Formats: sequence, C-alpha cells, structure tokens
Amino acid sequence: MGLTQDPTFRATTFVVIDFETTTPTGYPAQPIEVAALAFRYAEGAWQETGRSESLIRPPAFAPVTPADTAQTGLTPEQLQQAPTPAEALGALDRRLTAGSTYLLVAQHAATEANVIRNQAEHCPKLARTDFLDTIPLAKHLIPGLPNYKLDTLLGHFGIPQPADRHRAAADVDVTAQVFRRLIGAADENAQFRDLAAVVKTAGRTAKFNLPVQAGLFDV
Repeated sequence: MGLTQDPTFRATTFVVIDFETTTPTGYPAQPIEVAALAFRYAEGAWQETGRSESLIRPPAFAPVTPADTAQTGLTPEQLQQAPTPAEALGALDRRLTAGSTYLLVAQHAATEANVIRNQAEHCPKLARTDFLDTIPLAKHLIPGLPNYKLDTLLGHFGIPQPADRHRAAADVDVTAQVFRRLIGAADENAQFRDLAAVVKTAGRTAKFNLPVQAGLFDV
C-alpha cells in the first residue's frame, strides 16, 4: 500500500499557509498578509477544498518599512484599512471545521509556526494544528540539491516563478505545487507507506500540543 492509499492520509486536509511579515526591533514578526490553500487527496487526485487570503494591518509598533515594501510590494497605505490580526486570523481560524483532521504545510515551517504561536489568542485552532515542513521532506526525497530554498525547488520541478513572488497568495500556490510533487515522489518511495512516515520525516508539532514539563520545585 502506498502513501496515497493510507486511510489517515486520505482523511487529512492539508492547508498550505504563508505569512508576509514586518519585523520590528525588539518584537517578534508581525503579520501583514496571510494566505491559505486547503486540499485533500481523493479518487486519485488532489481536490481543492478552500482558499483564503487577507491583508493584515500591523500594530503601530511594527510599521511597514521600505525594506518590507521592497520585498513584498506592500505599502503602509495599502494596510491602513486592512483587517486587524484578530479579524483576519479569527476569520481564517473559523474556517477550520470541528472534527476534521488538518495538517498545516509550509516552506520553512518554523517561520509560520512562530507567527501563529504569537497570535494564538486570535487563532486557537490554528495554534493547535501541527505542521509539515517541505524543506526536510525535500532533503530526504531529493538529496544533492545546492540548497532547499523555495526558488530552488521551483526550478528543480520546473514550476514557473509567479510574477508576484513574496506575496502570500502566490507563495502559497507555488508551495502547494512543490508539496504535491513531493507527495508524488513519496508515494513511489518504499520508506513512505503512510502519513505517519511523512510526519516522522517532516513534521513539526505545534507548541500548544507539546506536553508541559512540571517545574523541578512544583509541589
């Protein structure tokens, strides 16, 4: 039985997520845009089940800088009337259906995981959803690349660079394409017979799901 025949794999909705952020001195990265693309594998093909994108108005202590604009194309003026983090991330969080099984997917998942953790009060369901990271999965399945940056993986798979690379929706779309190619490779690899094997290689447990260690002097 291959990976895509695994009942757990088929029951899981994969949600590729990407944030654009601004990083103010002395504070964690603050989101200024989020996009997500959800899909499941059924009847031999990937089926999209939803997508979402939103600009996010950063707090006053985290203004969009010229460097941020150079990277993303987003300007302070564009974000003045954008939803707050509570509004944007709350709306995304409400799209996760109770009782369904989700895994978040990201390129260098630690970045997205940290943003979600720091915004957990606005998106408690997202904050308890584990991640798959495309980088360790790609390293295992495609050894020998010069690096495992997204642009390198796009080149390896022959996926065209989007015109608006470094915008959340564009990055989600191409990351989803990379992920599906990696799953295709894993499906042909005897080491990946089920989703548990993929998680073992590329999983990142949400910090809110980690056990809390008791202090040494708790009584």
